[in-house]
Formats: sequence, structure tokens, C-alpha cells
Amino acid sequence: MAGRFVAVGDSFTEGVGDSNVLYPNGVRGWADRMARQLGRHDPAWEYANLAIRSKVLDEVVTEQLDRALELDPTVVSFYAGGNDILALRVDMDSVLQRYEAALTRLVGSGAWVLVFTTFDLKMSAMLEPLKRRIRFYNNGVRHLAALHGAQLVDHTQWREYDDPRLWSLDRIHMSRLGHKRLAGYVCDSIGVPHTLKIPELPDWEPRHWRQVVKEERVFLRDEVVPLVRRRMSGVREGDTLQPKWPDPVHPADGLKKLARQRAAEADRVAP
Repeated sequence: MAGRFVAVGDSFTEGVGDSNVLYPNGVRGWADRMARQLGRHDPAWEYANLAIRSKVLDEVVTEQLDRALELDPTVVSFYAGGNDILALRVDMDSVLQRYEAALTRLVGSGAWVLVFTTFDLKMSAMLEPLKRRIRFYNNGVRHLAALHGAQLVDHTQWREYDDPRLWSLDRIHMSRLGHKRLAGYVCDSIGVPHTLKIPELPDWEPRHWRQVVKEERVFLRDEVVPLVRRRMSGVREGDTLQPKWPDPVHPADGLKKLARQRAAEADRVAP
């Protein structure tokens, strides 16, 4: 049976970490991959992706929720709050209250609502406050999903994501392999057969402790410190981007082909 899949959220759903210049905004991601599988299952499936990187929960709700509901989705994925967790200061109780209000609206639409925990990663001891926020958020999402009847996609059940090869260098976004695996898991969660070829990775070889310490220093210098600076300056990449698929498309037509057509149309309009 066909329907309409609408994706709502931030970089997690936009596809950051799964770089591909042939797709809008230069990324592919799990939602695009899942949509393609829906199109293979039934060419009548439609897909829209409103997610934009850098957006906090209130922005996702204000800028995307009304549009998502207007599209009358059969399936809607909702992930927001990750950027609130990364804020220098945040009231997590308030975040979950506002999250519940948005979830209530989505469930009330009659759509099949997919919600996600965030990954509980193995992090440096210096980031323990962040880990506490993640655990609080995840427990809250689990409770709200059960309370409101949403479909929970719980990443913490898949310990294979402890493997650093499923993550990009910033350790916040999934790599291409991570997005691909997630697309398969989400298809499984809604009962849609898929043809995604997910390779088995060889065992991850433990590194010498000196190498681990060196990598932690590089990570803090090249990823954590710049992230904090961006947060303090208010500079965000997502502020200059538009949604990848703001209007429903048929994934069966080929998302790369549709992206080329949209780019060509934009070029014609630009002059």
C-alpha cells in the first residue's frame, strides 16, 4: 500500500554525514534512502523532507510542523531536540514538554509517527554533562512514545553503532554506512521490505591507549572547540539552506534525477 512519507527535523534527518553532491544540500541520508525503498516497494509512494541542519526544537516546530501536517502524511518521522542538547545552557524539562506538545499534534493527525532516541555514544569524560542530557532526553522520548502511541526507533538497542566507522569525524553525525544501516532499521520497523546492501564490517581493532589519547586531543581541538565557538557566535550553516524536498516527489522516479531537474529549473529562473 502506498502513502506519503514526510520527514521533519534537523541534520539527523536532513542527512548530514552522508555527503553526496548529487542530492539537494549536498547530502543524502537515511530518510532519502528509506524513501527510495518505499518507491521500490510501490511507485505510488510520495516523499517530502523538510529537515534542516542546526535547527533547535522550537524552530523545527515553528518552521516545519504546520507544513508537514498540510501535506497529510501517511508516515511522518519526527526528530528534534538534538541541537538543544548541545546548547551551552538548556532546560531539558522544558525541551521535553515542548517536544510532547509537537508529538501530540502529529499523532492527532492520524499519521503513523516515527520518533527516535539520540545515540548514547561513548564520549570523553570531559563531556559527562552532555551524556546526562542525552540519557534524560532518551528516557523522555521512550516514555512519550509509549504514552502517545508513536513508533519508537531506539538507537541504544543497536550496539553496532559503538563502531566509529558508522560515524563522521565530528562524532555527532552518522557516516554513510551509519545512515544506510539506519534506513534499513527504519524500513524494518514499519514493515517495508528493502534491498539495501549493508556490508558486515570486520571487527574493530582496539587501539593503543596512547593513540586513543592523541585522537581525543585532536577531536576536542578540531570538533568540540569549534562547535562551542559557533554556538557562542550564533553562526549556523542551516540558516542559509532550504529543505531538500519541500514538496512531495515520487522516489520511484529517482531522487538524483529529480535533483538534477530541480537544479536545472532553478538555473532557468536565476537570470
